[in-house]
Amino acid sequence: MEKMKELFTTGEAADICNVSQQTIIRCFDSGRLQGFRVPGSRFRRIPRESLIKFMKENNIPLKNLDTGKKKILIVDDDEEIIELMVDVLSRDGRFEINTASSGYDAGLITQQFHPDLIILDYMLPDVNGNIVCQTIRRNDEFEETRIIIVSGVVNQDEIQGLLDAGAEDFIKKPFNISQLVDKIVTVLEMQ
Repeated sequence: MEKMKELFTTGEAADICNVSQQTIIRCFDSGRLQGFRVPGSRFRRIPRESLIKFMKENNIPLKNLDTGKKKILIVDDDEEIIELMVDVLSRDGRFEINTASSGYDAGLITQQFHPDLIILDYMLPDVNGNIVCQTIRRNDEFEETRIIIVSGVVNQDEIQGLLDAGAEDFIKKPFNISQLVDKIVTVLEMQ
């Protein structure tokens, strides 16, 4: 059984409470939501007990607090690959899945969904994987988001470029779906 998350970023707390991240930051800064700042940075962290107390005080339903499921965003323009991944990962039961078929959609959905992991096709119709990785890595709100690149046409230099751009791992198409699930579990440290 996966252990419950004990610390939340302001983005995660905003997601759970269904309010904007700015609202959470204001409540944190005014002392209405207890937590701490990460030493040497501007990041705030909110312990589970504080978040629960805050949610109860403000009549926010606790149902969103922890499904215990990891959120995965699958970004690919190949319908069959998306269907296969959604089918396998949904049946697995440990994941909440969302999908996008372009870099633009991936950006919008990432803002709303706050995925723990993005499975990202390297060759999208509107942008390549490097750009998506770099964009996500430039946003502090997604510092915890992991990225696995999936592609059929990538040479070793390009793979290194993707890892340098912020991807945690790479898997070559066509791939074995159980290999992908193993990589997901490893990258998300789920054991």
